[in-house]
Amino acid sequence: MKRLTPRPEIGSPSSPLTERIGSRALALGFDKVGFSRAQPLGPRSGLEKWLEAGHQGEMHWMSRNAAKRQDPSLILAEVRTVLSVAVNYHHPLDHSENPRHGKISRYAWGLDYHRLLKSRLKNLATWIAQNLPPANGLFYSDTGPVMDKVWAHRAGLGWIGKNSNLVTRDLGSWLFLGEILLDLELPETRESGNFCGSCRRCLDACPTGAIVAPYVVDSRLCISYLTIELRGPVPLELRPLIGTRIFGCDDCQDVCPWNRFAQPSREKDFYPTPGNQAPVLMELMQISRQEFHQRFRLSPIRRCGYAGFLRNVAIALGNSGLPEAVPSLKTALHHTETLVRRHGAWALGRIGDPEARSELLQATRTESDPCVRSEIRLALDSLQFRHSRQAAGPRAAVA
Repeated sequence: MKRLTPRPEIGSPSSPLTERIGSRALALGFDKVGFSRAQPLGPRSGLEKWLEAGHQGEMHWMSRNAAKRQDPSLILAEVRTVLSVAVNYHHPLDHSENPRHGKISRYAWGLDYHRLLKSRLKNLATWIAQNLPPANGLFYSDTGPVMDKVWAHRAGLGWIGKNSNLVTRDLGSWLFLGEILLDLELPETRESGNFCGSCRRCLDACPTGAIVAPYVVDSRLCISYLTIELRGPVPLELRPLIGTRIFGCDDCQDVCPWNRFAQPSREKDFYPTPGNQAPVLMELMQISRQEFHQRFRLSPIRRCGYAGFLRNVAIALGNSGLPEAVPSLKTALHHTETLVRRHGAWALGRIGDPEARSELLQATRTESDPCVRSEIRLALDSLQFRHSRQAAGPRAAVA
């Protein structure tokens, strides 16, 4: 029988001191807590090889802070223990498969998790300082040069799966992570074993093949990176593979067998805000910059920025294949943001009906930006090629 709420958990073995801290963490609303010795991670982190391969893409801060990410004493000289916590954010709703709807990663359906986790981490760090003097520490939740998943694994919260996400046996992988670097010597909790076995569902399910090897994700191919972190144009060859995803991707987690144990989050902040679970793409293309910032001011979605968000919407509209999307893509084609116009042109070429072609031809007479003009020409050339293939009939296909 499935539990209605997740079971809070403290890694073991423990001591009276870790029990006190762990109990306080659970009382504050964390679902898991564990402790690990603050030693340099070294090669086992895999960070240096990942960076050498260029898998970070344009996330240059990963390289700038590489040393700190592998050695917590470079962040806090007196650090002795890394306290790791996790909060479940799962919601049992599914993504809409209607091509009129965009797909947003589950973690961004609700309010920005940074606010909740930082508040609770601050409360926990303050409680430790007040009740276990002279202990002090620094806390982070995906906001500093700390390898959250590696420390969570070492603290026994779960293991790093082949999709590079932290996976647990009782809650799956729908987890937000945080940590407190403490200058207090505490017993370690037992490091988690790895229970991926021979499974490779996440590798096979990735739309772009971004999981280039077990436990290795090339960000440059990852849809989450392409729709959130990438600031420029999405590579042409990857646009069709994005489908109707407009912020992040959950495919590698959706197929993970361990997520059959996922439980609904206790946090109402992570439940979908109106319109986020199945947003209407054609409506999204019409929003102004002010409306974007107002609608997503408390959401992780603001991370990709206004132009990046509409770039994503344009790609999704193109991949929807819906002729009714052409008027919205006309808006994209004449948008003030060059990035949006580029992807609007591509999307119109992707739909390719007579109205879409007419809009592209008209834009050749008014568009002055060379990058947008190039996208328009590529879209028209693609349409011409497709029409010539169709006119040639089956014989051309055999050839």
